[in-house]
Amino acid sequence: MKGQRLHIEIGVVKTRKYATNESGDTIEIIERPRGGVSVVLVDGQRSGRSAKIISNIVARKAISLLGEGVRDGAAARAAHDYLRTHRGGQVSAELQILSVDLDTGTLVLSRNTHCPALIARQGECFVWDTPSVAIGIYPNTKPLIRELTLEPGMVVGLFTDGLLRERRFELDALQTCVEEGLRLGLGAQELAEVVFNRSLRAQEQRPQDDISVVTLLVRSAVPVLEVRKLSASISA
Repeated sequence: MKGQRLHIEIGVVKTRKYATNESGDTIEIIERPRGGVSVVLVDGQRSGRSAKIISNIVARKAISLLGEGVRDGAAARAAHDYLRTHRGGQVSAELQILSVDLDTGTLVLSRNTHCPALIARQGECFVWDTPSVAIGIYPNTKPLIRELTLEPGMVVGLFTDGLLRERRFELDALQTCVEEGLRLGLGAQELAEVVFNRSLRAQEQRPQDDISVVTLLVRSAVPVLEVRKLSASISA
């Protein structure tokens, strides 16, 4: 909501496929030059080191363009063109971009993935599961884009397909999990961990694919000195 002070929380949890040495997913966060923040989530084709190389290529391209002020849809199309040229149209990646744009007062979600997104606003939580094409293979690939007016209480959850592997973590259970977390007043990081841990239990602690969870939560900001915080925890 333009003109209203907002507090943005981002939560991230990820792990690699069982019995592999490296996750093929890449997550990057960047501040937007005209105000706000963007999160880029990329799932590279295959798994392990080869997938990580692909996802890094895509994430770096998208993040560099977003940092220069390029709009989300244009950044997604450019990342597609770059990957397709770089790898001759032989490999793909699933790309999701989530942005809080304080300049326009909107939340923008761009998807090139078959994975759904969860969106909660005005007391309702729904699944946006319209399929879209992964980048890197077909010419003229474009993202699906959804733009919503920013308002306190909004939550968006993004996931890679390891979370839904073999339907062991059904969409209705995922939606219920988010709704319960919101009722308990969980923050973005706590919400991401609840979703992640429930999926991990469903897969008996042996994920069959890389799992990444990103949650973004919008709150009303208390009118005090502006402070920005970032924390990270990595087990290598």
